[in-house]
Amino acid sequence: MDIKALSTKSFATFDLTRVPSPCFVVDEVAVERNLRILRDVADRSGANVLLALKAFSMFALAPLVRQYLAGTCASGIYEARLAREKFGGEVTTYSAGFKAADLPEIIELSDHLIFNAPNQHRRFTPLINEARAKGEQISIGLRINPEHSEGWNEKYDPTAPCSRLGTPISQITTADWDGVEGLHMHTLCEQGFEPLQRTWAVLEPKIADLLPHLKWINLGGGHHITQPDYNRDGLVEMIRDIRSRHGVEVFIEPGEACALHSGILVGEILDVAENHMPLAITDISATCHMPDVLEAPYRPDLLGEIDSDHKHRLGGPSCLAGDVIGDYAFATPPQPGDRFAFLDQSHYSMVKTNTFNGVPLPAIALWNSDTDALTLLRKAKYSDFLDRLS
Repeated sequence: MDIKALSTKSFATFDLTRVPSPCFVVDEVAVERNLRILRDVADRSGANVLLALKAFSMFALAPLVRQYLAGTCASGIYEARLAREKFGGEVTTYSAGFKAADLPEIIELSDHLIFNAPNQHRRFTPLINEARAKGEQISIGLRINPEHSEGWNEKYDPTAPCSRLGTPISQITTADWDGVEGLHMHTLCEQGFEPLQRTWAVLEPKIADLLPHLKWINLGGGHHITQPDYNRDGLVEMIRDIRSRHGVEVFIEPGEACALHSGILVGEILDVAENHMPLAITDISATCHMPDVLEAPYRPDLLGEIDSDHKHRLGGPSCLAGDVIGDYAFATPPQPGDRFAFLDQSHYSMVKTNTFNGVPLPAIALWNSDTDALTLLRKAKYSDFLDRLS
């Protein structure tokens, strides 16, 4: 199943003037398509599949997510609250560094609490014991660095030299596992099965003495499970093997895979100009609405883009000189008032928006490509900008 082709075909039929601009439009049919694939992997492998809220936290779709996934994983107290209040199911919380003031509530909200380093676990053991004395049931995990890199970009490689994410496995002692029931590793970013397979093959011998004492293993996120070329059968076989040979529960935390190719960001041309090449000013800002365009960086696909050397450079309305999205060829030269849309904007773009320069946040709409039902969930408000300040 080519989820990109299916999504592009669906959004090609969507009337971009039906929503305010800018606006995220998420197709619940496409999200469910991804969730079905993930549920199939869970059913066949016995894994607990969790949605990584850091990538996609659209709680309007929480009831749909609950139908297919075991729960969610959070990165701190706010995501843990969102997970428990809106999504339900299993809640796993990991942070590179927890605050003591937040931990009692995080423990109350979470089923698994994962520490980045043994010293953090030791420092907070009194708080954990205090919570357990009050009846809280929390399973403690430790994030490790397998010291095996499969990263395609050092910025997104948790196993790169000097990484702060996870403790290098060579530095962990037997005593560091006291009171720890689970092992967590997250080493991938937008990758297939083979990098995971190679990483596990390197790690497993290093933890052979530990495995009989673990209750669960969390293989983290970064798995592009819903892409058509992902080796899902290989993943299922590997998880089955880990569970059967080591007697542990297995968790995976896909984020992007839950929302890949499920949404667009609709924008409007505000003005056109010329400066060594054709320019188009839009109400979509790279720095405010799609920061990964500048941080990753990457070039988002334009709905309906044609193959031509005659391109317009699209940029946002902010004062940042580098607020440039990219160069694109249109079937018809863009004019003020024209609508356009970038593809595959459900994951990360939605959770990373900001109001720099007072640029309004995009609206959010939920669409059903089967029934054509459209619901506008939120519109930009001055309070979005004001409440961030004092």
